[in-house]
Amino acid sequence: MSRLLGGTLERVCKAVLLLCLLHFLVAVILYFDVYAQHLAFFSRFSARGPSRALHPAASSSTNCSRPNATAPSSGLPEAPSAQPGPTAPVLPPCPDSPPGLVGRLLIEFTSPMPLERVQRENPGVLLGGRYTPPDCTPAQTVAVIIPFRHREHHLRYWLHYLHPILRRQRLRYGIYVINQHGEDTFNRAKLLNVGFLEALKEDSTYNCFIFSDVDLVPMDDRNLYRCGDQPRHFAIAMDKFGFRLPYAGYFGGVSGLNKSQFLRINGFPNEYWGWGGEDDDIFNRISLAGMKISRPDIRIGRYRMIKHDRDKHNEPNPQRSRSSPGFFLLSAYISGPSAGLISAAPARFTKIQNTKLTMKRDGIGSVRYQVLEVSRQPLFTNITVDIGRPPSWPPRG
Repeated sequence: MSRLLGGTLERVCKAVLLLCLLHFLVAVILYFDVYAQHLAFFSRFSARGPSRALHPAASSSTNCSRPNATAPSSGLPEAPSAQPGPTAPVLPPCPDSPPGLVGRLLIEFTSPMPLERVQRENPGVLLGGRYTPPDCTPAQTVAVIIPFRHREHHLRYWLHYLHPILRRQRLRYGIYVINQHGEDTFNRAKLLNVGFLEALKEDSTYNCFIFSDVDLVPMDDRNLYRCGDQPRHFAIAMDKFGFRLPYAGYFGGVSGLNKSQFLRINGFPNEYWGWGGEDDDIFNRISLAGMKISRPDIRIGRYRMIKHDRDKHNEPNPQRSRSSPGFFLLSAYISGPSAGLISAAPARFTKIQNTKLTMKRDGIGSVRYQVLEVSRQPLFTNITVDIGRPPSWPPRG
């Protein structure tokens, strides 16, 4: 019995030993197989060269006429290629409704406002008045264009209020002050045309243009300075008009058009010298181009105007039409020696009534000017231009 048990145990031990040997052989075979695969992989990697492994497209630059050609080897060791820098993080789109808006603002013009203070308050604004949100990617690049002459006091207040507003609105923007050289009659619309062209020369990615008078400050930061599917009128409720829209066709103060809308109406008219008339002409151009004016809620589109006397050489436009709605607004707010220019405006000199005839020849395609100086200040870009002189009006009779 013991002999039978011993024989059985011997056979079991032999079987276990055979299984162990078999397992060992399989492990050795697998080990060498994996080793061979790794060896082949690293051999291929070494054969391609270190610079090509890091920059596989580098060889294509050696033969521009044959993108797939292989450059012949010079026999010299390759120079080490530059390591790529860290890639900028991809920022999310800026929200349609920015979360940091305040709403109704307290606007006052009594405190002294030196430019140094405004600069300290806006450390993120770059030279030339450029700003880009650090935490999101805006859908538009906005050029804010201001027609200007002798309004440094107003400009300081405008910059003090508007830079924080525009930053809270998460806009990528630049501020352009278009300064009319000399003392000839002021021409607001022509300066706006100049601003459109000069802003695009500096940055061709501008696709939204906000045209703003320097004495108008929004009272609510929810009035977003963006462009939409239709031209936008922002300043619909000024304090000087009792926070009401003066008339349905009013398009003055602050307005916005995208690039295609602006070109569609051939820009703004160049022939309105003096105060008034150009905004009614622009409204007519928009209507004739088949577009409509969009406006914010009247509770949001409120503006305060910095009170001031009318500038010398910015008298009411003597060619403003008596039949335009703005004529009655003009006559209601102008008195003194300038009032005589209103009654002296004969209907045959009107331009507003002839917008359909003049808009194709008078506009962005016909503007003539000379840039005298471009100065990039910490909070804005100043562009001084010579826009010429107004023609002599034909004698009445």
